[in-house]
Amino acid sequence: MKTSKLAILPVLLTFFTMGFVDLVGAASNHVQADLNLTEAQTYFIPSLVFFWFLIFSVPTSALMNRIGRKNTVLVSLGVTLLSLLLPMFGNGYWLMLFAFSLLGIGNAIMQTSLNPLVTNLISGDKLASTLTFGQFVKAIASFMAPIIMTWGAVAAIPTFGLDWRVVFVIYGVIGVLATVFLYLTKIEEQPLTGKSSSFVDCFRLLGHPFVLLCFLGIMCHVGIDVGTNTTAPKLLMERLGWTLDAAAFATSLYFIFRTIGCFSGSFILRYVPSKVFFAISALMIVAAMALMSFGQTQAVLYTGIALVGFGNSNIFSIVFAEALKAEPEKQNEVSGLMIMGLFGGTIFPLFMGFASGAFGTIGAVCVMTIGALYLSFYTLKIKKQ
Repeated sequence: MKTSKLAILPVLLTFFTMGFVDLVGAASNHVQADLNLTEAQTYFIPSLVFFWFLIFSVPTSALMNRIGRKNTVLVSLGVTLLSLLLPMFGNGYWLMLFAFSLLGIGNAIMQTSLNPLVTNLISGDKLASTLTFGQFVKAIASFMAPIIMTWGAVAAIPTFGLDWRVVFVIYGVIGVLATVFLYLTKIEEQPLTGKSSSFVDCFRLLGHPFVLLCFLGIMCHVGIDVGTNTTAPKLLMERLGWTLDAAAFATSLYFIFRTIGCFSGSFILRYVPSKVFFAISALMIVAAMALMSFGQTQAVLYTGIALVGFGNSNIFSIVFAEALKAEPEKQNEVSGLMIMGLFGGTIFPLFMGFASGAFGTIGAVCVMTIGALYLSFYTLKIKKQ
């Protein structure tokens, strides 16, 4: 049976569920407030989520070879739904760690399998724009999560009794719809060829200097992403004396501008060389770190958060594409390695937690600044088109 063109709709809804993982930044601040956690304990939560990308990205390619891309995405949705179910039964520290671990595992499987599934529906010139639009849909879920949490905390919804955790109910319903729609959709998959990539195959590519630079670039991108959506509310609380509910919009602001950046970047990159656009993006992130380090007013801090959101929005896609071009004969291995680079979402928050505990939020921003400076250095290594 040939695949219907409408099959892209449940796939796009699945991209929305991919954005569920970004709720971890705002959620960790609520867990900290509920359980009176230390800064190190709080930053450990997003670190744990992205740890699983190191473990599950390569095995997922083997799973796709065995059961197919669509079924692998369905597995990821099942794990994600379980992760959303657990917080409805309580908000203990270990329960939340387990729930967020499952969220990370589900997202690692989804990120590795969903993009290849799109290639069975869209090809040629429309593929890149479709994947970019998928990231745009994902970003909508990202910036909605903190808004829903704040609404739930303020409204104290009696129906569920979950306060900010009502986000898990709402996203759980959407996740069920995505799972059912994708399951019922017929997608004709092209047979996969070649052997599955192993850890050795992937890590061997780190011997290629430019691929190593790309891997580190992905780590910095994700570290800044996770770090900002966790640290931004803390900046407003520390500098302006705001409550958590009032400061939670900072995370949504970051994702709003990241969403704008994803959408506009697909058009800008048609006319502006990747090297030039990447350089502008990296400089925006560096400027944002300066504003977040020293800003003392709402306007300055909001400007910094918006700048890092827009600047960081297209870093992943450009670095990923550059890595693929560097090793065109080993794209499967490169893809697995770049997804493993999302492990940067574990490394950065750990160091940020220790730095924040010692020096306040400026310590966390300084750790992100190191990543921003690296991206500026990486710009020099991108070949001109």
